[in-house]
Formats: sequence, structure tokens, C-alpha cells
Amino acid sequence: MVSQEQRRRQLAREKFLRQQQRRTSARRKARMRNSVIASALGVVIIGSLALYTTGVLKSDDDSKSNASAEVTPSATSKAPDPCEKPAAGKVKTATWKKEPALTIDKSAKYAMKLATTCGDIDIALKASAAPHTVNSFNFLAGKAFFDHSKCHRLTDTGIYVLQCGDPTGTGSGGPGYTIPDENLKDKSLKNNIYPAGTVAMANTGQKHSGGSQFFLVYQDSQLPPSYTPFGTVSESGMKVLKKIADAGAQPADPTTQNTAPNATVVINKATVTKS
Repeated sequence: MVSQEQRRRQLAREKFLRQQQRRTSARRKARMRNSVIASALGVVIIGSLALYTTGVLKSDDDSKSNASAEVTPSATSKAPDPCEKPAAGKVKTATWKKEPALTIDKSAKYAMKLATTCGDIDIALKASAAPHTVNSFNFLAGKAFFDHSKCHRLTDTGIYVLQCGDPTGTGSGGPGYTIPDENLKDKSLKNNIYPAGTVAMANTGQKHSGGSQFFLVYQDSQLPPSYTPFGTVSESGMKVLKKIADAGAQPADPTTQNTAPNATVVINKATVTKS
């Protein structure tokens, strides 16, 4: 017999899916309208918009998307900000037409450090299992693509993730290219659960639609195995995530539908290193 808690989670996931479908439809109509206007004006648009998804996904974000959940946060009151002020600097706006050439050593160990306003989040990357994803992050970090960008979404109902990787801070940005899905049969994914500490790509709900947005799981979350798992957060990094999660999330923004974290989570600098 289905418990009340299971039913609540199921309803939350179904609500999220409906919201994501509406958002995807609205984005699609907006893109079509904008393309007509651009054509009339002779404007050449380079790059692509994408919403990233992270939820129960059809995905969490959406047009380029990576996993971003559209779940209403359980807490609506704003908690004290546990994080520091962002470092001085501006977000990069560059995009690229094609996925970067594969240059990483798949047999080597890679790690990513997110130096955030809330503390450092160290991530062990799965280069051999997700080479295209790790290669892309190595490339983007080298271009300072993530530096000074906000983590724009925190979900605390149904799924438990912090979503980052969009320089626009809206859930609609990306690097201009997409990368293939990888490692969807990772042994850590059991019974459609992404365990706490998993770092995975957000996407639009379509195959091979990941870009730069990613999500960090701070509590076991039930999701279909559709989001490339490419890293694992360190123990100290999990403490930082818990601090961010404990501060709660804001009500959904009426325009973007993002549930932003109450904490000011900004990636001051992202670096990828090889060992």
C-alpha cells in the first residue's frame, strides 16, 4: 500500500513535470517568435538558448537544460544568508558553436573545485565514464565560464538538488553547444535514486541536450536515469551543500519559475585539475 510520504513525493514529481512541460512549451513558442523577428531584421543569432533541468525531469531546467526542478519549496520565509559576499568580477558571456575537441586523458584522475561564497565544494570527476562531460567542464573552467555565476535553483521537495552552471542566472543559459549523455548506467544509480553527493548534468528532457548546467544532490533524490552522473562531492563539500540547503529556497519566480536559494551561492572561481 502506498504510504502518505510516497504519495506526497509522487504528487510533487507530477506537479514538477507538468510545470516543466508548460515551461518547455512557452520557451519553444518564444524561440519561434524571436527567430521570425530576427529573420525580418536580418539579425544573425549565434549560439543557442537552453534551459536546464534537474528534477523529475522531463528535466529540470529546460531549454538547454540540465536538471532543474520546478518544485515549490517547503519554506517560504527567507532565512539568514549564511554565505559571504561574491568576489569582484563579471560573468563571461562567450559561447561556442561546437563541443570542444576531446583532449582529456581518460585514464587520468580529474577534480573540480568550486570556490563559492559559501565555501569550497570539491568534486571528484569521472573522466573514464563520462569523458565528453568532464572534457567540457575542463574546457569551460579554463575559459572562466563559471566564474562569478550564481547557482540559480534549490529544490527541497521531492528532489533535493542545487543547480548551477548558467552564467545568466536564469536557468536559460549555456555554452552554445550540447554534449552527449553518458554514464547513465552508473553503478551508483540504483532504483532510480541519485544518491547524495552525486553531481550530474541538467538537460531539457531530450537526449544529448546537456550544456553547462549541472546539479549537486544534497539528499538522495528519485529521478529517472536520464542525467549524466559525472562527479562525486567530497565530505567537506557536502557540509557546504547542507549549509546552503538549510537556509531554504525562495518561492518560485513568476517569470523563470526558479526557486532560488536563500543563500547567496556564487561560484567565485571554478577550476579543473588533473592528477
